[in-house]
Amino acid sequence: MKKTPSIAAILLGLAFVFFGLNFFAHFVVVPSPPAGTPAAAFLGAMYGSGYLTLVKVLEILGGVLLIVPRTRVLGLILVGAILFNIACVHQFFFGGLKDPTVIGLIILALLVTWSKLCALWCVNSCGASCCKQEGSEGSCCSSEKPASTGCCGGK
Repeated sequence: MKKTPSIAAILLGLAFVFFGLNFFAHFVVVPSPPAGTPAAAFLGAMYGSGYLTLVKVLEILGGVLLIVPRTRVLGLILVGAILFNIACVHQFFFGGLKDPTVIGLIILALLVTWSKLCALWCVNSCGASCCKQEGSEGSCCSSEKPASTGCCGGK
């Protein structure tokens, strides 16, 4: 059970690297939305402006960061933002969140997020350096309060 979040992170990272590289290499055909629909106009604007290229580069970077255990939290932050936007696009432009691939990626991301809650809390509150050792005194993951307030010495 301890390896499940690592396996989920690797699968999520590989999926984002795969779909990011697919944008550039076209080894899997992705169907286009019907012409004249709001989804087609939205995706056309993203392609035409070059914005989608940036998103795909960030997908690849986030996927690689997820695969490497030391950088998993940063990868989760990048991929989480992208995955949230993918879910919103599916919800608002494609008639609901029905794509099993997107649902599977969300489940994997939630599993990895749950396993990294302490590190994400530390990034949110005062920086990743405060969680050097989980459960150690003075870290944001310990149940004991440090002498000063906050996990980073009151900062």
